[in-house]
Amino acid sequence: MRKALIYILLLCSSVFVSAQVADTAFVQQGKVIPVKGAFLTQLQERDSVLVADQLLYGFELKDVVEGTQLVLPEIPQEQDYRMMYLSPWKLDTVKVTKQKKGLPNRFDIKGSIVISSFEEGVYELPQIAIGRLSEDGVADTLVFEPMRLEVKTMPVDTATFVPHDIKGQIRYPLTFAEVFPWVLGGMAVVLLIILAVYLIIRHRRASDPASVKKDPAHIIALRELDKYRGNRLWVPEKQKQFYSGVTDVLREYMASRYGISAMEMTTVEIFEEMKAVDVSKELLDEVRQLFDRADFVKFAKYIASDEDNASALPVAVRFVTETYQADVEEDAPVVSGEAGASEEGGNE
Repeated sequence: MRKALIYILLLCSSVFVSAQVADTAFVQQGKVIPVKGAFLTQLQERDSVLVADQLLYGFELKDVVEGTQLVLPEIPQEQDYRMMYLSPWKLDTVKVTKQKKGLPNRFDIKGSIVISSFEEGVYELPQIAIGRLSEDGVADTLVFEPMRLEVKTMPVDTATFVPHDIKGQIRYPLTFAEVFPWVLGGMAVVLLIILAVYLIIRHRRASDPASVKKDPAHIIALRELDKYRGNRLWVPEKQKQFYSGVTDVLREYMASRYGISAMEMTTVEIFEEMKAVDVSKELLDEVRQLFDRADFVKFAKYIASDEDNASALPVAVRFVTETYQADVEEDAPVVSGEAGASEEGGNE
């Protein structure tokens, strides 16, 4: 008989497995041993086996001594569509049991082949006969009891004898646990969008000069003049900074209140314009002296005395407060006059 020998090395050449058709002489050398361990499992698990389903048909051997050779049955060359072999034999080492030093290891081996059927019916699968050749030369034949396979087709309606159509996909109702994360995520996205819009609007309003509310000119001037209180800037090397700061505050105040370009004018030009303003001559002269002293300090390296330095800030503050109060007093008689006229009209 034709022989075909295939040696498969398992776990670093520990267990050698070969496939061949055992002749009569080989079988007669040892014993025929019935063994339990055959199995038949579906590759795609379901409650029944349908036409064209694929199954694993094979055997399991436990405690195989290292060095044992196995001879597997040959796959038939001619196959019937009612029972077909779709793959060659495949051996897997499931478990390795290590022994004491000097003793051979033991292995649990699983062998299987893929089968299928394309016709409904009940089939008795062929028994599995495995030739075993131990390390000491003893040959046995291990025979696994055959398995029974029942193949079914799709159920047919007995009233119409028409196969049922493929069922649609099952739709399960949504639960709160499934919807809640999406709702929470949507709310978070909406809040982020609202926050982004708010920040953009706020930034635009802050950068728009028209939307910025400015304090009155006299409040700004008094706040800036308050920074120059004390005598820390009276020393000669800091007097230029002191007088420049005080006069610049007054220039900005004049420009804001009276509409003159005081920041670009000289002292002479400023006070020529200020003659047309309703300010007392005495106060205007004091402010003019403050500006002249500041020009000397800034441009002529003049060092002012402590008395001049002490009087500079009060003059600037008095100029701001008196000019602001003058505007308030001018508005007050107008209101009183209107009220008096209304009373006279009422008496008439």
